[in-house]
Amino acid sequence: MVRFENVGLRYGLGPEVLRDVNFHLKKGSFHFLTGPSGAGKTSLLRLMFLSLKPSRGNARIFGADIAAISPSKLPKMRRKIGVVFQDFRLLDHLTTFENVALPLRVQKQRPASYRDDVMELIEWVGLGARADSYPPVLSGGEKQRAAIARAVISKPDMLLADEPTGNVDSALGERLLRLFIELNKVGTTVVLATHDLELLNQYSAPRLQLKGGELNVTG
Repeated sequence: MVRFENVGLRYGLGPEVLRDVNFHLKKGSFHFLTGPSGAGKTSLLRLMFLSLKPSRGNARIFGADIAAISPSKLPKMRRKIGVVFQDFRLLDHLTTFENVALPLRVQKQRPASYRDDVMELIEWVGLGARADSYPPVLSGGEKQRAAIARAVISKPDMLLADEPTGNVDSALGERLLRLFIELNKVGTTVVLATHDLELLNQYSAPRLQLKGGELNVTG
């Protein structure tokens, strides 16, 4: 499903931020992505979300060569991927409900067919009272939960999450982890980037460990 072979990435003429990265993710697998700040975790996730192209090497997602995907095909491929980045990327002119439902709207599903599912998920992440609120009035933790709900609502083929529990307390963090685990059980490939050692120790899963732009796979 995801295969990187000797992949390198650099921004402009700068040094490589990822060097000779090799790993293979099978469909339905669950991996933690770990490493210190500046190790290249966000850059690796951006490659996997198809928002960057590698500087060298062979990187394939869903069987397609990332470097060769035409701009016209990118939107369709990205619909297979749920993503939670640290800047949340919620749309300020949409309510919490509308932000969470956005992937389903893009798929041209009828509002009547998804309203109950969207509300159930919003309530599950603790935002029931915020369903009609707009992002500018939400706290950082509330925005994060809305972004997570949006990422999982369509049951994507792959979920990429960058520090998804960074702005919530431990109890809610554990609840969100269970959400990712349940999504994984129905076939979604999950890559969860985190610094949280307590979170890592709660679930035995292989780790993609980045340090200085180089990656090791353990577990």
